[in-house]
Amino acid sequence: MANFNNDVNIQPTYGQRKNSAPLTRIVRFADGYEHRILFGLAEHQNPKIFNLTFNVSETQADTIENFLDARAGTESFDFTPPGESSSSKFVCEIWSKSIPYLNRATIQATFREVFEP
Repeated sequence: MANFNNDVNIQPTYGQRKNSAPLTRIVRFADGYEHRILFGLAEHQNPKIFNLTFNVSETQADTIENFLDARAGTESFDFTPPGESSSSKFVCEIWSKSIPYLNRATIQATFREVFEP
């Protein structure tokens, strides 16, 4: 299994954003009443989404892009987010690269937590 922290070994710039999106199903009735239900297994009901920014050199940006390109948004990888104590499985379906200065690059990536064996 690929591991972003070990294979790439580049930490994101501070200021990343962590989103929570509990998996819920809502049933709404005509009288305005609604019933909300958490969907799935208890430990899988609140996947995390990390929006990460990497301000790095062109060489490091190529390393990150090669890692993400190799997985093509379909293969999961292990990642320990900054400030977290354990790793989880993530996929990265979208990322972008900009080159603001000579030999410097900024990569913005969205890592979405997945639950696989």
